[in-house]
Amino acid sequence: MDINQNNTNDIMDEMHPSEDMDLPTIQTAVTNMLKAFGENPTRKGLLRTPERVARMYTELLSGYLVDPHKIVNDALFEVTYDEMVIVRDIEFYSLCEHHMLPFMGRAHVAYLPSGKVVGLSKIPRIVDVFAHRLQVQERMTRQIADFINEALMPKGVAVVVEALHLCTMMRGVKKQNARMTTSAVHGAFRKNLATRQEFLDNISRGSEPMRF
Repeated sequence: MDINQNNTNDIMDEMHPSEDMDLPTIQTAVTNMLKAFGENPTRKGLLRTPERVARMYTELLSGYLVDPHKIVNDALFEVTYDEMVIVRDIEFYSLCEHHMLPFMGRAHVAYLPSGKVVGLSKIPRIVDVFAHRLQVQERMTRQIADFINEALMPKGVAVVVEALHLCTMMRGVKKQNARMTTSAVHGAFRKNLATRQEFLDNISRGSEPMRF
């Protein structure tokens, strides 16, 4: 039995889109923060900062407003193909939920089709839906794998995410080259070592170090 199966209902609950963002409340919060920093929010350089920050978050956290099921509904195709499909080096940007600082990197996604495939562009879009939220890398990796497993019902799914975290680069331990790698697997990728190794070999072949 897949050890992630027990958590499937919890993961699906996390996927439901929220209501539209409350921009006035965000702007007020930013204004109050500027005052708390000792700044003057009415000076020319900061006058429109609360508005800009609020609009920025509608982009950086747009994943809350997107239902991932609607992304794939019109892009599932019945195809007689049962070999591995890999989309690698998908760049992403996310915000750490602990300090609201960015973490960024690349995701590698593979699945073994079981009668249907999804349009190529949809895999990066799925990654973005879960990246554009307040996240921890471990949960984001699991959400991507669980959603693809639920939506495509393939024979197996594998996701590897590599990222650099500004919360450990610009504050705290200040380690500039430390990167984090997480993985989540379902089905054949969990049960079959050779299948999992084929995936790992493919994503390591020709890969370059992440650059900041």
